[in-house]
Amino acid sequence: MNLPILSFVIFFPLAGAVILIFINKEKKNFLRSFAFSVALINFIISLTLYFNFNAQTPDPQFVEKEAWIGYGINYHVGIDGISLFLVLLSTFMMPIVILSSWTSIQKRIKEYLIFMLMLETGIIGVFVSLNLFLFYVFWEAMLIPMYFLIGAWGGPRRIYATLKYVLFTMFGSLLMLVAIFVLYTTYYKATGVYSFNLFDYYKIILNPNLQVWLFLAFALAFAIKVPMFPFHTWLPDAHVEAPTAGSVILAAVLLKMGAYGFLRFALPLFPEALEKFLPLLVILSLISIIYGGLMALIQKDIKSLVAYSSVSHMGLIMLAIFALNMEGIEGAIYQMLNHGLSTGALFLIVGILYERAHTRQIKDFGGVSKQMPVFSAFFLICMLSSVGLPGLNGFVGEVLCLFGVFKTNTLLAIIGVSTVILAAGYLLWMFQRVMQGPIKNEKILSFKDINKREIGYLIPIVILMFWMGIYPKPFLRKMDTSVTHLLNKVSRRERVFIKAEKDKGFISEIKKVLEKEKNKEMEEELR
Repeated sequence: MNLPILSFVIFFPLAGAVILIFINKEKKNFLRSFAFSVALINFIISLTLYFNFNAQTPDPQFVEKEAWIGYGINYHVGIDGISLFLVLLSTFMMPIVILSSWTSIQKRIKEYLIFMLMLETGIIGVFVSLNLFLFYVFWEAMLIPMYFLIGAWGGPRRIYATLKYVLFTMFGSLLMLVAIFVLYTTYYKATGVYSFNLFDYYKIILNPNLQVWLFLAFALAFAIKVPMFPFHTWLPDAHVEAPTAGSVILAAVLLKMGAYGFLRFALPLFPEALEKFLPLLVILSLISIIYGGLMALIQKDIKSLVAYSSVSHMGLIMLAIFALNMEGIEGAIYQMLNHGLSTGALFLIVGILYERAHTRQIKDFGGVSKQMPVFSAFFLICMLSSVGLPGLNGFVGEVLCLFGVFKTNTLLAIIGVSTVILAAGYLLWMFQRVMQGPIKNEKILSFKDINKREIGYLIPIVILMFWMGIYPKPFLRKMDTSVTHLLNKVSRRERVFIKAEKDKGFISEIKKVLEKEKNKEMEEELR
């Protein structure tokens, strides 16, 4: 394909946001329909990435590279088997969240939809950037619309939650920016070449001492975004105060950016530093699993419960990544998709309840299934998907994650199984209290079952839950080659070390190695 399909998928939502500026804000239904159409078209176009993706090569595909600022700062984008499905998850969820907020958002609708489409551009840009400077631009740009979505359309404590979210993320991001420039300067001193190109950095190994500091900066930025314990405290506040659509995007996509950052940058760029910090990262992942699950058990607010469940589930994903084997990393990527669907759906479910009851307190519900039987069926499927019931998507992802951890360490896997046990505890308990038993609140008698619009945005998610739980092969096979290539980068030891000081003989040796690598790549392409 010679078309710039990836640029279209990135910037089509932004173009839609620009057009929205010139539409009369009084035409509310037209504004909603237009934004929904933009998001839906973008998803349909993004499917061409899947159908034209070659699973046999680890190299990035649909690559576009254009000169931008200079000094190694280029517009350079592409996808592989690791980023492919994260892009598709982003484009899939956006029309759903716009449809879900059709009636819940009544004030400043035009501005709300503009920020939603801007957010989609920022998210996709993060997953496809192959230039570190460009990656940072999209990483930071994504914060702006999310800041306004929570701050303007959130709950009573929205300003506190927004500031906390932005400050946490900005702190990690600024450290990552410093690390990017140190990496850039070090590469230039060693080779005499200006480059922010991720592939250039893949070909070399930095001095181990320098790796430690750079790894810490990158890892902190990504750990905050995941979020891993003890950097998780912004998440429950952001989820509780965000509008339903904000919570869905936050859980379904934004948290995955942290895990993706580890896979794309922290692990392959700093393998020696990874070895040093691996025990600590594993411990923090285990704490996230147990702490998030226990905190979910004691929550009184349904939305807060689902938020803490994200901490626990993301802990299992990170544990599987740090297993550093094929099963673990493929399971982690697959579980990222599963978590996006399952937890995103649970936040949509909470939003439906809140629109009718104007409360999220578990004690205010009971017997809802008697009034809303269709809604109850959807709620049950989404809840069991998050628990990991066989036949649904969560089961496949959790099994692969735990299998990967088992291959590394049996004890860690046994502890990791607590994710499933705790999830069954807090989700089944919540479902029983909210949906079953006697009707405790007279307001519930006035509840109407879900309408066609609500069924319409829940059905695609449920279909995917069953498809990914019964037949995961179309997803996993697209990842195989890219994951194998990633593991080779993490374990590779023949790459040359860079010295911070400039040494002509050393630079000459590096250039020889780089030239050798280039010749190897040319030979592979000819084959």
